[in-house]
Amino acid sequence: MERGDPKVNGWYFCIGLLQPAGHLHLNFWLNEGAFAVTFNFMVESEMTQLNTVFQALGDATRRRMLRELSEGEKTVGELAAPFEMSLAAASKHIKVLERAGLIRREVRWRSRVCHLNPGPLASAQQWLKQYERFWTGRLDVLERLLREEDAAKTPDREGND
Repeated sequence: MERGDPKVNGWYFCIGLLQPAGHLHLNFWLNEGAFAVTFNFMVESEMTQLNTVFQALGDATRRRMLRELSEGEKTVGELAAPFEMSLAAASKHIKVLERAGLIRREVRWRSRVCHLNPGPLASAQQWLKQYERFWTGRLDVLERLLREEDAAKTPDREGND
């Protein structure tokens, strides 16, 4: 590393911007030791988006708001109405849903109208679908074991009558 390279808190670093799309390569040097890190922003971005969606879906109030929006657009007041909460509290829930990309808000005159954006839900479903085969297989095995157990018990019951 040359003397003219940037030094921050004792670390020398350079950023390689000429990487494949979505990748960033960072080189760090501390004294004589060096190491390199490559980030894949496309994967990190996807996972961050997915984490945000699942975090938003983790609250029953927000899930109910999404269910309400699946029937059509609603104002913030209409979304807040079924809950015993202030408009400010409802607005905080709506901001979480908006940050996750699950809804979009628009201003109409003096009202704020919310719309469902199902795209991130499809991404979450696609991620969950990866595990469907695993759980279906496990449940099939459980069903088979329970049927075998029931079949083994049936002759005993008939013989004891």
